[in-house]
Formats: sequence, C-alpha cells, structure tokens
Amino acid sequence: MRNHLDRHLAAVRNLGILAHVDAGKTTVTERILYATGTTHKRGEVHDGTTVTDFDPQERDRGITIFAAAVSCAWDGHRVNLIDTPGHVDFADEVERALRVLDGAVAVFDAVAGVEPQSESVWRQADRHGVPRIAFVNKMDRAGADLDTAVASIRARLHPAPLVVQLPIGTEGAFTGVVDLLSMRALIWDDGGEAAVDGPVPEELREEALRRRRLLEEAVAERHPAALEEFCDRETVSAATLAAALRDLTRTGDGVVVLCGSAYRNRGIEPLLDAVVAYLPSPLDVPAVCGMHDGVDEQRPADPTAPFAALAFKVSATSTGRLTYLRVYSGTIGKGDAVRDTSAGRTERIGRILRVQADRHTQLEHAVAGDIVAVVGLKSARPGSTLCAPDAPLVLEPPGVADPVVSVAVEPCRSADAERLASALARLAEEDPSLTVRTDSETGQTVLSGMGELHLEVAVEKIRRTLGLEVNVGRPQVTYRETVGRGVSGVVFRHVKQDGGAGQFAHVVLDVEPLEDGFDFRSAVVGGRVPQEYVRAVEAGCRDALAEGPLGGHTVTGLRVTLTDGATHVKDSSETAFRTAGRFALREALRGCTMVLLEPVVEVTVTVPEDAVGGVLGDLAARRGRVTGSAVRGGAAVVTATVPLAELFGYATRLRSRTQGRGTFTARPTGYAPAPAVAATP
Repeated sequence: MRNHLDRHLAAVRNLGILAHVDAGKTTVTERILYATGTTHKRGEVHDGTTVTDFDPQERDRGITIFAAAVSCAWDGHRVNLIDTPGHVDFADEVERALRVLDGAVAVFDAVAGVEPQSESVWRQADRHGVPRIAFVNKMDRAGADLDTAVASIRARLHPAPLVVQLPIGTEGAFTGVVDLLSMRALIWDDGGEAAVDGPVPEELREEALRRRRLLEEAVAERHPAALEEFCDRETVSAATLAAALRDLTRTGDGVVVLCGSAYRNRGIEPLLDAVVAYLPSPLDVPAVCGMHDGVDEQRPADPTAPFAALAFKVSATSTGRLTYLRVYSGTIGKGDAVRDTSAGRTERIGRILRVQADRHTQLEHAVAGDIVAVVGLKSARPGSTLCAPDAPLVLEPPGVADPVVSVAVEPCRSADAERLASALARLAEEDPSLTVRTDSETGQTVLSGMGELHLEVAVEKIRRTLGLEVNVGRPQVTYRETVGRGVSGVVFRHVKQDGGAGQFAHVVLDVEPLEDGFDFRSAVVGGRVPQEYVRAVEAGCRDALAEGPLGGHTVTGLRVTLTDGATHVKDSSETAFRTAGRFALREALRGCTMVLLEPVVEVTVTVPEDAVGGVLGDLAARRGRVTGSAVRGGAAVVTATVPLAELFGYATRLRSRTQGRGTFTARPTGYAPAPAVAATP
C-alpha cells in the first residue's frame, strides 16, 4: 500500500506557466491541453476560444487576468497546471499560485528575450524556491534567435541556462528541434499535428555535436557525478546527463532551456517530456512547515498523514462558491469536516472538483499533492489553512502587496448602495490585493488595487455580474510618509482617572530615519518598564503608523527607540502603555521633518526608432528619468523610472505619438520622495 501511494505521488506534477504579458503563456497551456488529448480543438487567444482565458473580460482584452487551473495526463503522469497572468497589475495572482506550486515553466519571447515582467515573476519564483525550466517561444517570428534569448536569460536572471535543443530552421522556416541528449531530430509538419523522429540532418550534425559538448561541459562543472564520468570518459552519457539535469533543476543550480513555437504547435511534446523528467513531484519537495501552539510542525506529502491544505484562490460562480486548495498532506473526502484555523471554525466539504478552468469533474476524494476546488466552505479566504479538526495547523499564507492606486466608486442610483457595498466586499474577499475603505473626510467609498487595469477589471466585473451602474472617480496613487530628520527625548504621560482602576503610562521615545520598514527597540534599563509593557508600547506605535502628519498616509522608514518610562503599581496596564505608545509616536512624528513618498515604476517603452525623440521628451515631461536605451529587432527600447501618478493615460498618449506602433510595460520599483507641490496635505 505504501509503495502504491508513493508511486501515485511520484507521478504528479504541479506547475505554473510564468511569463511577461504576450509571451505566449496561454497559447502554451492550450497546446499542452491539445497534446495531452484533454481538448480536441486548439484554442486561440485572438479568437477568444481558449480554455483558461474563459472570463468574458479576458476574451475581450486578449490577456490573462485570473490564474486558471487545469489538469491533464502525459506519459502516465498527472499534470496540474496553473496559467498565470503576465500583466504587472495581477502579480498577486502569480504570488498566490507560486505559493502552492512545485515547479514552473518560464516562457520567453524568442525575439524580445527577458522582458520586465518575466524578470519580476522569475524573482517571485526565486523567493518561493520554485524549480523552473525555460521555454523560448515564438521561434517562428522574424528576428527570433535562441542564442540571443539565452544570453538575456544569463545576463538578466543570472541562472546557468542549460540548452538541451538545437532549432532546425530559423524564423518562418523553423520546423523542428534536435534533442542534444538523444541526438535525434524531431520535425513537425506544416499543421504541427505530427512530429517525425529521425536522425540529425547532415548539415546540422557538426553544430549539434559542438552544442552537445558545451552542454556536457556546463553540466560537469555543476554536478559531481557528471564531472566524474566526464573526467573518466571525456564524455557524459544521455542517462547521466538526464539525471544531472534533474538534480540541477530541482536545486536551482541550472535551468533547462527548450525552444519551440506554441502557436504552430511545435515543441510542445518535448516540453511535456521535460516537465515529467526534470520538475519535482510532491515527494521531491520538502515537507510543508506550519505552526501549532507556537511550535513548528512539518507535514509530509503522505495521504495517510493528518489532512492539511492551503486555500490559494476563492471565486464566486453561478454554481456556488469555489475554494481552490493545494492538499499538502492527508486525504479529504466529500462530506468530511475540516477546520479553518485562520477563521477558527469547522466546516463541511460539500463537493470536491477536478478543475478544467470553468469546467469541473466531481471527485470522491483528494489526496496529498492534489490541486482541487471544493464547494461548501463559507469562511475560507485566499491564504486560509484547512486541516483535520483533531490535528490543527497554521500554514504561512501568501504575501499580499500593498495597493498603489485608488479610485472612488459610487452607485449611479442611491438605492443600489447596499448592493455595491456587498459586491465590493466580495471582490476584496476573492482578491486580497483589493482593499475597500470609506474616506473619513469625504465619506466616499474608495477601492484600492495594484494599478489602473486592476481596478478597471474589478469595476467591470461588478457591472457585468450584477448589472450595477457605477460612477468611478479619477485614479489616485497611494502615498507614503517617512521620516527625513528624527527627534529624541519625546515624553508622553498617559493618565486617566474616571472612577475605579485608572490608567497610567509614562514613555520616552527617540525617532530616527530608517531606509525602509519599521523597527522598534527598547533601551530601557533597570526594569523601569516591564517587558509586557514594552510589547504594548510597540503595538501602540504600530497603530500610529496608519496615519502620518502630512496627509494621513501610512508611515514607513523609521526606527523608534523606547529610552525610558515609568509605571504605577495599580494603574499601569498593557492597554495604558499601548495608548501611550500610540499618542507618543503621533506627537513625535509632528516634531520630525517628514517626507512624502510617491510610488515609482520602471517603464520599458518599445517604439520605432524615428519616434524616440518624442517619447523621450514626453517621459521627461512626466518627471521620468531615463536609465537605459537599446535597439532590439529594429525597434528602440527605452527604460525609465517614472512616478506612477504621471502614467495615468500614458497608453493613449503613446499610441497617438507613435501612430499606434509603440508599446510599454511598467513594474513597481518602490517609493521615492515626491516634489513639494505633491507634499501639500
């Protein structure tokens, strides 16, 4: 029985498709579904016929907005695949997907190479320790060059790219690949339906042997077993190479690189073979670690262990509320009770579904290693831990980025106010990177998110699903405040006496600038402030960070030191010291020199060379600082750092300046001091 369970887990691959927008992620996913027999017709993004981009907005816009899960089978393996968005506004969807995946395929454009968002998602995968293989797509495009794309991977992402294929033909004449491990050629017909396996074409044999030698040397440099065989025999066998590539992929010391054209259905079968051969199964990744009663606890990928799963996506559909789970350990069946440790309640699983984007197949149970959707959970949110009621555990949830753009929203009819409030609450529940608040001064409802497109999609979803007409204000960026010059010796004495036990707390604070974040320290000596009260002062200081003195923005970039204090034998309490900490820091910030910070982004603009002058002038007018320029594929690529507030409406402006030939992408790079005019509260 144990061996059977292990064989089942070893045949599972949980992977994501990662890339910059328009690199071909969704088309790769569609071709995988077609190659595995899951679908019988090739879906096309431009026709709106794809499986994973099933939302009406995705089909209208031609981009992936929501991470979609699909499942297929290849060579006796179960492949659970998540097609992730490539647009920077939906980076949080990628973050939640990476949290539950064991591996990933990074897709790169053969002409553009590494683009800004491909670099961002690569870094996200680095943070999660997710092993990757690379697929250089669009080899049939004019200007496509595998070597140039690989050079950009090496230069910008800094892995060791291990190229295992040699393309046959260039650009429009790309017809197949040479597998450098088996030294066999795979050539597809014009429709991409059938691949012919044969010997390496004579004209490519010398080049294939040279590249095979380079691959052997690169692998031998990084893998002891391959090095030993290389030294003994001056070559490395295909079996040793395959084993070494698997090890290097899973440790992150190397990245296997394949190539193809997903649109023409060329290169997909070798990609699936590489997924099975090199990416890890749930047995190959470390046991998930959680907390129980303050103690670390590991749960192995074992169907017989206590149940533990992480909810990474929640969506409301016409058939009910779906909660997407990655099952890390144990087994869950239809009707079983599970404990939501994040919400502190026990619920019952109604149905378990194998997900095929917007279509589902019912399952009787799910086991460790599975990615499934369940119906019946009311409290679960993205990041919630679900576990067996008698074996509680809390898993670390995915990180949530702070929103940077806000819009005011209101219903066109006052009678729809409650329906709008309910819809906004549901949106924030499904997508933690959306936040809803009421402005204390204007009374307006403010929706905040990761960018203009993110908010536009959210509002459009309300209009389409509920038929609500909504007025939307102009986008506003989310500012921060920081300390430019600090203060020391700020004394605050909190005394409250209203009958019965009173409140007393005396604190002395120093505040100084910090590069980023918030740091609290205690320099109190002689036990003048007990440790439990020190923690209360820190909590109070964190409360005060919510509203800065310049304009009520969140405060960051400061260190607070508690230098002295005093207590009362009867009236001091944690509540009193928390209150004192909050008011003391507010008073201290009013005495500091404060600096307003605005979000800035790195913009990459691709335009015809004859339009560069106008684009540079426009960026300068938007307070942009050009950081680089290059010519790639006959077009100029300009990189600049620009305040996010200056980019509203830039897409329309760029199109008009370049007669529709210019494009741009942007990715957040942090915050920078805002000019004096913007710093006015």
